[in-house]
Amino acid sequence: MPRPKTQQKAKTLKGPCDPMPLQALTAGSVTDLVKKIPQWFRRRPMAEQSNGPDAFRPLETWSFPELDETDFPDAAPPFNPLPVPYMKRYVFVPFEDADDHVKVAMADPMDWAVHEAVRHTYGKPVRVFRAEPDVILRFLYQWFEAEVDLEQAEEDVQGTGELDEQLWDNPDQLRDMASEAPIVRLVNRIIHQAVESAASDIHVEPTRHAVKVRYRIDGVLHDREDLPKRFHAAIASRIKLMARMNIAEMRLPQDGRIKFKLAKKDIDIRVSSLPTIFGESLVLRLLQKEDILLDLDKLGFPEDLLDRFKQTVVLPYGIVLVTGPTGSGKTTTLYAALNYINTPDRKIVTVEDPVEYQLDGVNQVQVQPKIGLTFAHCLRSFLRQDPDVMLVGEIRDLETAEIAIQAALTGHMVFSTLHTNDAAGAITRLQDMGVEPFMITSSVVAVLAQRLVRKVCQECGRDVPLREAERRSLAEEFQVPLERIPSSYRRGAGCDGCAATGYRGRIGIFEYLPMEDAIVREVLRGADRTALVRAAVAGGMRTLRQAGLDMVCRGVTTIEEVLRVTR
Repeated sequence: MPRPKTQQKAKTLKGPCDPMPLQALTAGSVTDLVKKIPQWFRRRPMAEQSNGPDAFRPLETWSFPELDETDFPDAAPPFNPLPVPYMKRYVFVPFEDADDHVKVAMADPMDWAVHEAVRHTYGKPVRVFRAEPDVILRFLYQWFEAEVDLEQAEEDVQGTGELDEQLWDNPDQLRDMASEAPIVRLVNRIIHQAVESAASDIHVEPTRHAVKVRYRIDGVLHDREDLPKRFHAAIASRIKLMARMNIAEMRLPQDGRIKFKLAKKDIDIRVSSLPTIFGESLVLRLLQKEDILLDLDKLGFPEDLLDRFKQTVVLPYGIVLVTGPTGSGKTTTLYAALNYINTPDRKIVTVEDPVEYQLDGVNQVQVQPKIGLTFAHCLRSFLRQDPDVMLVGEIRDLETAEIAIQAALTGHMVFSTLHTNDAAGAITRLQDMGVEPFMITSSVVAVLAQRLVRKVCQECGRDVPLREAERRSLAEEFQVPLERIPSSYRRGAGCDGCAATGYRGRIGIFEYLPMEDAIVREVLRGADRTALVRAAVAGGMRTLRQAGLDMVCRGVTTIEEVLRVTR
């Protein structure tokens, strides 16, 4: 049963249109009215469009007062008859509804059609102010979309978690549920808050009694909220509908993609669904092109290592491998390397799964295993495309490894990744695949292992002393002399700016293993990973933990964070 609404005295629209009670006004009628305005403009010159002394006359002035975000009220006007999509499209918002006029903030105050739409809708003169588009869109979201009345939404949503099974064969009902306004606003709010929190992933996970929403921020999952279980079918269907997935299929995993626009940001969202015993679990990976760092200088490389890595990536041929677990920043490092060498005299081709960001001047291919377009297939085709540089998203099998090595030995520069814990592990992984040691030493020029560590919040960071016993223990843990362990280090106390975590943002730590003579000898004699690490450290290599310790000494991150990502 819908909740009873408070009785209000009917107001009446005034103006050139017929009087209409505001309570009878619907989004549809306003939309119809808005559609007619351009035609009305064509029929009547601007000077004839005023309606007596109370109407707004656009030609009277060309100067509009400026507003910033401090000039807006905390809450929206109590009554807003205009559809939010229309206000978002034309970037305006009424922010004060007085007895004798309505105040409107507009990104383009010269948009006379909006003036007339507001005047006809409210039936009173319009006072126009100019504001930045980002400010207007932020208040539109805050006033009309951010707050979702969960109680009302629960009444509006049809079905419960227990009914999910019955909905499998009723896609029309699922589609209707996913299109209901409360669910649309709820899903939009979840995505918007994730973007505002700088989250990389959104996890929507059904449990026995609730739907858990979690955000991955700076590589760590955080609980956001628990929603009523009966929302699950509608939320899942809404996300799948946006991602062009089959909303009726709940028993098999699916993948999809959403193009989401927020203010001036274009956000690409990769969606993955997985059937669980309590319903579909969904993960949304947020990709923002503006956020990717394409500058090697800003990734966190120490100066000496940055120079060596730059000298490596400009070599005319060979294989450069970047290793690390999922989410360690391998793609960002490779894209930054490609951006560094992306000049008119080089042809660069990539094969990825999937293509996460589009790079100007680079020919990018996405694998499609269902039709036989695999990494190996693409690599064979690349060799006939006269490339100078090739990027292979990942070397997963012997066939791909052999073609990449063939390309490197025939004068091409090849970049790729492997999922190993350290740089030496990449060499042994290739051997485990079946690649001959002499082929590895002939083609691989360097391996870069990396991790992302959270940075200490600059607002709440403070020095924390270390006791002598702790320093000795850490020296043993990091395998460095005692004098390398600082007597204190920076740690965040937690504040509003870092959501009480003590960390804000991430930076890379790196382990660089060049294929030097000592390493070549160890590989050719069949040395294991431990022997390779020993030889590399003897040759001057800094391990990941030692690179992390350097960041601790500089006050960039904490000891706990370095140990967490390198354990």
